Amino acid sequence: MVFRKMRRFKQQLNNEECESILRAQKRGVLAVLGDGGYPYAVPLNFVYDNGCIYFHSAVEGHKLDAIRSCDKGSFNVLGEPQKADDGWSYFFDSVTAFGRLREVTDTVEKTDHLRQLGNKYFPDTAMTESDIQKNGGRCAVIELKIEHMTGKHVHER
Repeated sequence: MVFRKMRRFKQQLNNEECESILRAQKRGVLAVLGDGGYPYAVPLNFVYDNGCIYFHSAVEGHKLDAIRSCDKGSFNVLGEPQKADDGWSYFFDSVTAFGRLREVTDTVEKTDHLRQLGNKYFPDTAMTESDIQKNGGRCAVIELKIEHMTGKHVHER
């Protein structure tokens, strides 16, 4: 697959800047091919690790059905907006990643990614471990292996 080059290349972020945003931000939006060929986009908590984005899911539902039907997806993250000196417009960075989705089935790998997710969102590791013990067996972990990623610095006006 040949991905499009960014049209506004002067605003393009480099790979390290994109990865920094993926590590720092707490939420993104996953887009997949949903029912009837309609796009299905859903906001998610996530963790970025070594070229992949991981998130958890219920073991059934629209999102997982869509992923099982077509393994291609995109994920978008917005960086924290900063108000410009004009007092009304904003600067922000965004990252869009394209890749292949798969359900993580290996128990050790799944638990590792649940731990990464928990440690990103829970206030302490004890809560993470407690939640994994309580709910880990009743959730799925999905990996988006990034094939192409672009980032953009935007001045919204």
